Amino acid sequence: MAKRIPASVQTDQSIRQLLSSGGSGDVRSELIRLGVRRIVEEALEREVSDFLGRGFYQREGGEVKGYRNGYRSADLDSAEGKIEFAVPQVSDTDEPYESKIRRHIKGRSEQLEHLATEMFARGLSTRDIEAAFTDDGGNKLLSKSAVSDITEVLWQQYEQFATRDLSGLEIQYLFMDGVAERLNPGERREAVLCAWGIDSEGNKHLLHLAPGTKEDTTSCREFIQDMKRRGLCDPLLVTTDGAPGLIKAVEECFPRSARQRCLVHKMRNIQVKVTDEQVWPELKAEATSVYQAANPETARLLKESFVKRWQKKFPTAVACFEEDFQACIAHLIFPITHRRAIRSTNLLERLFEENRRRTKVLPHAFGERPMLKLMFAAVIRATEKWRKLKVTNFEREQLRQLREEMNDQFKRRHTPAVPPAPSTFSSKTGT
Repeated sequence: MAKRIPASVQTDQSIRQLLSSGGSGDVRSELIRLGVRRIVEEALEREVSDFLGRGFYQREGGEVKGYRNGYRSADLDSAEGKIEFAVPQVSDTDEPYESKIRRHIKGRSEQLEHLATEMFARGLSTRDIEAAFTDDGGNKLLSKSAVSDITEVLWQQYEQFATRDLSGLEIQYLFMDGVAERLNPGERREAVLCAWGIDSEGNKHLLHLAPGTKEDTTSCREFIQDMKRRGLCDPLLVTTDGAPGLIKAVEECFPRSARQRCLVHKMRNIQVKVTDEQVWPELKAEATSVYQAANPETARLLKESFVKRWQKKFPTAVACFEEDFQACIAHLIFPITHRRAIRSTNLLERLFEENRRRTKVLPHAFGERPMLKLMFAAVIRATEKWRKLKVTNFEREQLRQLREEMNDQFKRRHTPAVPPAPSTFSSKTGT
C-alpha cells in the first residue's frame, strides 16, 4: 500500500512543476495562489502534529488520544481568485478537535497573499510568518519549528533550479558576473556567481546562481563546468567583467566562443585613472566611439588616434583603455541591433542592486542557505520583467554563419600541421 502524502507536500510538488515548466498565462498569480495554499496547509498540518504530539508518519503513542483521518476542502476568497486548501481531520479524541489556525485565517487572505508574494520576492522572513499566525490576543499559533519548515520551501525551489537540465536551451549569448555577499556571519564577503543567457529566439534565461567562494579560476571553472554537465552548449559570445579568474575560466571552458569585456566596468576603470574631472566627458565620448565603432577594423584605427591624443596626459588611463582591447570590441562582429544588449553585464548589475536593497531589509538573512534563498527569490522574481531580444531570420542566419566560422577557426588552431611528404627526386641528379 502506497504511503499517504501530506497535502502540503502535494502542493509543493505543484509549485515545483510550475517553476520547471515555466507555465502559461499569469504565472505569478498562480505562484501566489499555490504559495498561500502551501503556507496554510503546512501550518494546519503542524498544528495537528503539535496537538497529537507526533509527526505525520509517526505511529500512535503521543500525548493525546486520536488519529489523523484524511482531509476536507476549504477555501479563501482573495484578489487572485478563490484559493482552495486541504484541512486535516482528527478523529477519536476525547474532545472534538478544533483548529485555531483555521478560525484565525478567515478574512486574512490579503495578509497571506502578501506573505506568499514575499516568499517569491525576497524569501520568507520567519518574523513575517509568526506575525501572520498570531491571534488577536498576541498568542503565536505556530511553533518556531513549524515556521522553519515553511521557509524551507524556498530552499527546495533553489535546489531544483540549480540542478535542472539545460540541454534544451540553445544559448547564443552568455553573461556571467559575481556579487560579494556575507555568506557566513563574522566572515568577509564572498562571491556569489550568477549566469544568464539569450537563446536563438531572443528569450532570456536565468541559468545558474551559486557561491563561488571568490572569483578565482578554480571557483569560476567549477561554476561553468556545472552548467556544462547539465547540458549547456557553448555560446557564441561570453560577456564578463575584468576579474582575471573569470576570464581565464571562460577561455578554458569555452574555447569556441568569443569573449566580450563588459564595457560598463571598463569605462569605470578608465574613469578612476583620469585625474581631471572636467576632461572626463570628452575622453569618455572618444573612448565610447572607439568601442562602439561600426566594425573591428574601424575600431582599431580609432584606437590609434585615441592613444596618440591622450597618451602623454593620462598614461595610466590609456594603458587601461588598451588592456584586453580585443575583448572590448568582440561585440562588433555580431548583429548591430544586438550589440547594445551584449556588450555589458548591465542586466546582472541591476539584479544585484535589487538584491543589495533587500539584504538591507533582512539583515538577519546572513548565512549561506538564507542568503542564497534570498538572492534566488529576488533574482528569479526580477526575471519576470526581462524583455525579449528581437532576433530576425536574417540575424539568426548571421549567427549561424558566425558559429560555423568560429568552429572552423577552432579546428585550424587545434589541428596539427602535416609535414610535407619527402621528395622523390634525387638531389644529386636534380631530376
